[in-house]
Amino acid sequence: MSAATATAPVNAEQTGRRVEEVLDRLAASGDPAAATAAEELVRSLMDFYGAGLARILHLLASAAGSPPAALLGDELVASLLVLHDLHPEDRDTRIARALDSVREHTLEVVDFDEESGTLRVRAREAGGCGCGSGADVRQSAEAALACFAPEVRAVDVETAPVGPTLLQIGTAPTGTR
Repeated sequence: MSAATATAPVNAEQTGRRVEEVLDRLAASGDPAAATAAEELVRSLMDFYGAGLARILHLLASAAGSPPAALLGDELVASLLVLHDLHPEDRDTRIARALDSVREHTLEVVDFDEESGTLRVRAREAGGCGCGSGADVRQSAEAALACFAPEVRAVDVETAPVGPTLLQIGTAPTGTR
């Protein structure tokens, strides 16, 4: 593998969608044998790469005690580990890691509904004003969560209360008392 190939950007979510689209096209082609063979091929490759990733993690853990943090923080590697159920961090830790990567917003987990896959978060802008576009916050969170915690299928954003209103108290103008 060349250096250019090794560093080519890959989006795990887009790749997954592409694989599903190809399998759907084969299923719709009317050739059930081709569709079945394609699904078997995908499963075999998943098993093969999953076993290889498991071995890599085992060897890293044997040598260093745990996988390097850089591996767990890399979106592509993290998504592969999650896909193969090999990620050593639990769901809540992966969600926190993903939300921490959304630098333009401060996000706090309120609740996660396992049945629907909906994560409720409270957002406060980095500047602390509590304002900003809820759609922008949601899109940023969903993008980060897609790699680290794909079990989150939707994000609901609440705006954090800004706090008490600041009252300006000054002296009354002369002669008004």
